[in-house]
Amino acid sequence: MTTPQHKIGSGFGARSTAEDVLRGIDLSGKLAVVTGGYSGLGLETTRALAGAGAHVVVPARRRATAEEALDGIDGAEIDELDLSDLDSVRAFAGRFLASGRDIDFIINNAAVMATPETRVGPGWEAQFATNHLGHFALVNRLWPAIAHGGARVISVSSSGHRNSPIRWDDMWFERGYDKWQAYGQAKTANALFAVRLDALGRDAGVRAFSLHPGGILTPLQRHLPKEEMVAAGWIDEEGNLLNPSFKTPEQGAATQVWAATSPQLAGMGGVYCEDCDIAEPAAADGSAGGVRPYATDPGQAARLWTLSAELTGVDAFAPEA
Repeated sequence: MTTPQHKIGSGFGARSTAEDVLRGIDLSGKLAVVTGGYSGLGLETTRALAGAGAHVVVPARRRATAEEALDGIDGAEIDELDLSDLDSVRAFAGRFLASGRDIDFIINNAAVMATPETRVGPGWEAQFATNHLGHFALVNRLWPAIAHGGARVISVSSSGHRNSPIRWDDMWFERGYDKWQAYGQAKTANALFAVRLDALGRDAGVRAFSLHPGGILTPLQRHLPKEEMVAAGWIDEEGNLLNPSFKTPEQGAATQVWAATSPQLAGMGGVYCEDCDIAEPAAADGSAGGVRPYATDPGQAARLWTLSAELTGVDAFAPEA
């Protein structure tokens, strides 16, 4: 059954924290994988899940940084993973599957944003390759553990998806690079990934969600000049937060934690969430909030899945020869 893209009245909101949405939920015996779970929202997500009793595997590109950040968090386990390198994805997945453990939640949290033009692999634009293709390959390679655990798969998108649909005619920005359109395309891909995975995986008991965590100052902004953030009204010249709509990291982590663990979402999936609830469709007048139709379109999602499988060479749902 298709889940409607409309609020369910969760009782939580923009100022709810990850700790708030986990109150009364015991995750003892559960295993979560949180990419980028040692910085920004990922660190708060790891802290909250571990605090509720979960064992949290944190695949990290910068292992030493992760060890320092996660020191003192009981239940956090660090491994190595570079999402922009498909060989690294394959190696991590192989190590995890060899451990024989099931996955209850996987939160695809790691991301890069508004980077200078960068190419990885065979010339792929880096934001799409890292934010989408790396996670696509990771989930497909971990599928046996995900399916056996009947996991929820959480794809962290962004309101940035509003900057661009999938650019089927120039996905790699060969006709001129725009860092915000590239980020937007990658975030649209994150949302479409959840739409298609939910359709493919629900018979195995796997459900998928995407989400916008909110505006938060985190290391995700490391590629942005201060002048650009001042001009956008995010911060002042001294670096102090100006935008009253911005969330704290604890609030920013709440929606992905809610989507991964909330019993309110039992039997649901394939939808885009924000502020700890299912989001409404974006208004036609372009006002803030909600999700664009192109980011939840099943046809676009199926097309992107097929292309992603061709590019990465992995598809857990391909018929066996």
